[in-house]
Amino acid sequence: MSLRQWIAALVLPAMLIAGYCLHPLISSPKPIHLDQQVYIWQRVWTPQHQKALKESHSLFSALRVLGLQIHPQEGIRTIAVNTPLLKQDGRPVWLVVRLDGQLARLNQPFIIKQVQRTINTWMKAGVPLTGIEIDYDAPTAKLAAYQQFVHALRKALPKELTLSITALPTWLESPLLPTLLHTADTSVLQVHNVQSPEKGLFDSALAQRWLHEYAGKTRHPFFIALPAYGSALTRDNRVESEIPLSNAEELQELSVAPQTLADFIQQLEDTPLKGLQGIVWFRLPLAGDRRAWSMTTLEAVIHHQSLVPRWSVIITPTQDAKLFDLAIKNSGQIDSPLPQQLALRNVECEFTDGANHYRSELTQDALLFTRISSQQLRAGESSPLGWARCAKTLQGNFDVKP
Repeated sequence: MSLRQWIAALVLPAMLIAGYCLHPLISSPKPIHLDQQVYIWQRVWTPQHQKALKESHSLFSALRVLGLQIHPQEGIRTIAVNTPLLKQDGRPVWLVVRLDGQLARLNQPFIIKQVQRTINTWMKAGVPLTGIEIDYDAPTAKLAAYQQFVHALRKALPKELTLSITALPTWLESPLLPTLLHTADTSVLQVHNVQSPEKGLFDSALAQRWLHEYAGKTRHPFFIALPAYGSALTRDNRVESEIPLSNAEELQELSVAPQTLADFIQQLEDTPLKGLQGIVWFRLPLAGDRRAWSMTTLEAVIHHQSLVPRWSVIITPTQDAKLFDLAIKNSGQIDSPLPQQLALRNVECEFTDGANHYRSELTQDALLFTRISSQQLRAGESSPLGWARCAKTLQGNFDVKP
């Protein structure tokens, strides 16, 4: 045996043994990356949309745009969408048609005609239209009629357009659901709603259960809609979200913690579910939409970045050398409720007063600011705390109670 053959005889078994030992690690399933899309749900388009679309271009692969609403009282409402902006953006666009759940019946010829008219308008404007999504909160008892409508719409649409429907968890008990889902090309399961004030907008355990049941009832690929917003519940059980309600008093804030959804997404990626293609976020963050998450927070959740709030106090001297204005700044990457209390230690102050969401008081060794009303502060933004008259310059050292 030559020297080269002798070395090979020793090395090859060692390589085989090493390969056998490492094989389970190499062949273990890799986490999937879910496609990320977003709803544009605002009924009035503003210059803020251009900024938001630019900032979100690398974050979302497609845009699902509310373009048409049909309501029993309001009738037809065509949203004045900025189609030149969608053309310029270039991402695939879904036309979302909202059919109100209070409709007594679905007038198939009438609705289909309105959908076709909107499709033609958008296509002539150069919008890169890829599909139609029907959002209809149908009572379970009306799923048979809804399936007939979806079938008729599919036949009337251009073949190159994909037809999707928004599905509700309440439909899971219906034996008609599989047929309805088979009629459309794809679907979006909506798992965010107001079940009760205590549970807020999203329940992870319920969502997981619904999602697994849903996967067993559809043969087509599907998406899941997740909330990136907050809302409020009035005493008469009206929900306030992107549009403020008139005469709304004693609002109870409802929200979902970014960490809750980050954990939920991690589970989806670590344990792939058959048929699940991705997530559609509700809704595109605009600077003026105070109940929607900021783009910074949404990006941090999607990319599994740090979701720990970071607070800083801004101390601004005034023309009066002993008078200081104070503000709190959210220096982290996520939107967060204002902390309950901040305490500046070792101060020598004579007078103080709170501002905005805080009242202030002086103790023997601290200047305290205590929250008196709830407010979500977006990442990078600040809010007034109050002012103080002090014998010496205030330092930035403080304690915070979340």
